[in-house]
Amino acid sequence: MGYEGGLRPHDEGSVPRNRSTAKQLGASRSILSWPAADRPREKLVCNGPGTLSDAEILAILLRTGHSSTNETALDQARMLISRFGSLRGLDHASLQALCACHGIGPAKAVQIKAALELARRVNVEPLRRGQPLRSSGDVYRHYQGRLSSLHRETVYVVLLDARNRILGEAKVSEGSLSAAVVHPRDVFRPVIEESAAALILVHNHPSGDPTPSAEDLTITQRLRAAGEVMGVKVLDHVIIGAGCYTSLVERGQL
Repeated sequence: MGYEGGLRPHDEGSVPRNRSTAKQLGASRSILSWPAADRPREKLVCNGPGTLSDAEILAILLRTGHSSTNETALDQARMLISRFGSLRGLDHASLQALCACHGIGPAKAVQIKAALELARRVNVEPLRRGQPLRSSGDVYRHYQGRLSSLHRETVYVVLLDARNRILGEAKVSEGSLSAAVVHPRDVFRPVIEESAAALILVHNHPSGDPTPSAEDLTITQRLRAAGEVMGVKVLDHVIIGAGCYTSLVERGQL
């Protein structure tokens, strides 16, 4: 990104007098001038990625620092994590918020967002038709990568046959459970279309706390009652949080 309004007049008090001096100052802060054991890339190669801090991994993605302020990529990575609180906070930040950070232009912001999305997809186990679901833990492993980082409550219904094998899934609501009510007709429409014998309700809590709310419990009981009329079992309601989940069956509330 260039300066607004073009180049500024030379200010001898704010910049080095010549290019050789500028290069010397830049070299003193360059990661390449550090001992090999302290450089993020070399540490990863020698010791594995698990030995790197969040900032060091982020620095590898950023690749370069900000030459005008003599900041390294690691300096910028630490600034970003400090500003947004954590990698999770960085994931929630918008592209506009990232670009508003000093030295982070559109290219670096996109790199960060792409890397975080790639990490999320690694943690997603796709639902496969015919695959059995044996526990609420199986449900969590399928959905935690997809739902745990969303800003809005999103509700899915997993459709199962009589042997608890997956027939498919359907998104039935997006918003909050109190504002965008999950109506039985929206849940059971795909159930009827797939001739499903059972279902599991899954949704996330953007706060990261999967403790069921009063609305969660009320909606679950409404769906259970509707399912009994239609001959469809509501096997569980799994709530996805930040690195954890709650199963209403496991809590004895279904």
